[in-house]
Amino acid sequence: MNAPLRRSFAEARQVEAGARFEPLNDGQVAVSYANATDEQATARRLGLADLSPLGRIGFKGAGTCDWLASKGLTIPEAPNRAAVQSDGRLALRLADQEIFLTAALSGTGEAPAELEAAWNRARKAQRGFPLPRQDTHAWFLVTGEQADSLFAKLCGVDLRPAHFADLEIAQTSIARMSGVICRQDLGGTLAYHLLADSASAHYLWGCLLDGMQEFHGGPVGLHAVQALAKA
Repeated sequence: MNAPLRRSFAEARQVEAGARFEPLNDGQVAVSYANATDEQATARRLGLADLSPLGRIGFKGAGTCDWLASKGLTIPEAPNRAAVQSDGRLALRLADQEIFLTAALSGTGEAPAELEAAWNRARKAQRGFPLPRQDTHAWFLVTGEQADSLFAKLCGVDLRPAHFADLEIAQTSIARMSGVICRQDLGGTLAYHLLADSASAHYLWGCLLDGMQEFHGGPVGLHAVQALAKA
């Protein structure tokens, strides 16, 4: 019997918006929206995608960065920076010995479960530990030329491109809840990953969409995000 597909913590919101879902690896992802006339245009202006069904994992503790580097990962040199891996995964360094690793937007690359299994096989030589980020954090992506304007309404950190560099990280408050923001532009389009408490995903999705209304933004599916990355 196959295991059920992972679903978004905010899936009900997306169903209401007319999302069309497809399986990707072991998750069910919103890939497009029936009511959208041009999702790629929305994504370039101001789009919100839910990547929560895609894989992610964390590692923390002494030796974490050296061990991950030994597995071929590129580790940022300092905290609050991110590094794109050769297969498209993103490694966020949240502290001196804490890494948050996301899956590639394409759905390819080594699955987080495979890396966790390798860690467990080597655990006698490790003093750190894996963190179940798949369950603790929702993963949203905000894209488009108005993305920094949206965050100006919800976050006290200045995320304008002139002040917040590509692959820079802010650990801050968004819509009155703690979260992690990482800028990663996609094919020349401004974009920010947003990682926050999974229990509040339904609330946060609504806050973001409400804030987008004045900029004519809206939800976009994974296919529009992938198209940005290829542009």
